[in-house]
Amino acid sequence: MKSVDAHLADILAAVGPLPPRPLPLGSAHGCVLAADLHATTALPGFDNSAMDGYALHAADVAGAGPDHPVTLPVTGDIPAAPGTPAPVAPGTAVRIMTGAPLPPGADTVVQIEWTDGRMDQVTVARAPVPGQNIRRAGEDVAVGDLVLPAGRLLGAAQIGLLAALNVAAPTVHPRPRVAVLSTGSELVEVGGTLGPGQIVDSNSHAVAAAAREAGARVRRLAGVPDSPDAFAALLGDVRTDTDAVITTGGVSVGAFDVVKQVLAAAGTVRFERLAMRPGMPQGFGVLDGVPVFTLPGNPVSALVSFELFVRPALRRMRGLASVHRPTLVVTTAQPVRAAAGRRSYLRVRLADGGEGRPPVAHLTGGQGAHQLSALAAADALLIVPADGGEVPAGRELTALLLDDEVTAAGRLGGALPADRRRVEVGG
Repeated sequence: MKSVDAHLADILAAVGPLPPRPLPLGSAHGCVLAADLHATTALPGFDNSAMDGYALHAADVAGAGPDHPVTLPVTGDIPAAPGTPAPVAPGTAVRIMTGAPLPPGADTVVQIEWTDGRMDQVTVARAPVPGQNIRRAGEDVAVGDLVLPAGRLLGAAQIGLLAALNVAAPTVHPRPRVAVLSTGSELVEVGGTLGPGQIVDSNSHAVAAAAREAGARVRRLAGVPDSPDAFAALLGDVRTDTDAVITTGGVSVGAFDVVKQVLAAAGTVRFERLAMRPGMPQGFGVLDGVPVFTLPGNPVSALVSFELFVRPALRRMRGLASVHRPTLVVTTAQPVRAAAGRRSYLRVRLADGGEGRPPVAHLTGGQGAHQLSALAAADALLIVPADGGEVPAGRELTALLLDDEVTAAGRLGGALPADRRRVEVGG
């Protein structure tokens, strides 16, 4: 049987970042920047006030204090609005709002809390320093600055920065368009009425959700019947506007495993048995330029396979440098057993191991490939080596985190020791 690591390596060698293209900011959110971005405008674009207050010459109020305030006439108002304000003459002040352009001649803004707040004249009770409460042009970003490097994931703050810099359509690697097909004539859509021998189609919903969490744009096609012609026709339709196809079911050795029948005949999709549990039957290949991932039909097998193989591939297609889930060294809470000759991925919940000790991994329930409730309760996959045999309680193993690492670390009693973390491994 082929190893998990070899299968993953073959997949990652066959996929790469999607070709970059400009996208509007709303569509670019969640995408990866494809090229270094340098500022063509400054931030702020002009000197402006950081506070509501009064713009004036600092020298005019240099001696102000609680016992000897200084009063100046107020000659106007400057709102945060378009236009160029008039100069401020020595010995005068103007009211100014936060974000409004600094008038010529003024070298400081006294916040309103240091004054009596009047409109005709203002009394200043504290002496400011020159430059106080002024945002200088370019102090955040200067023209020509590298503001975002290639490879940066565009989240809320990055989108806000691009908007502030008047970048309407950054060049990014788009999120992959993924078609999810679940096969089986026995499948019924959620909410339908079940007849004898029928089951609800959970796989398409679960895998589609996992693909969305991995950053893909997903089209879900449920309940593809066990008909080679029907599957082939549907596959041909979705490939025309799809960057990847994920199927579940129909990849083993059954008489009605139509996915394997159709794709094996194409010659570019290879079906193999992997030394892993759950999820031994796997298939992968590139069909007319589109990566095709064929996952097992058991629900836990499908999701574990997605985590190990599809998620890293989708992240690579997005242009992300980091494609793997983080892992942690943990200890087993109870004895566990590896499948003979196969690496096992057991569903576990992690608990705080105490100060200076690794987290403790507790099995969440039955470990059968059909037992979805145990996976739903898990926050990690405990990796039991193929040669592990009987692993006693208290043994250190590696766990693949399914939750965000920061969230998991917080629940486990704080930051985890550096020597208990492992990242960038294939699992």
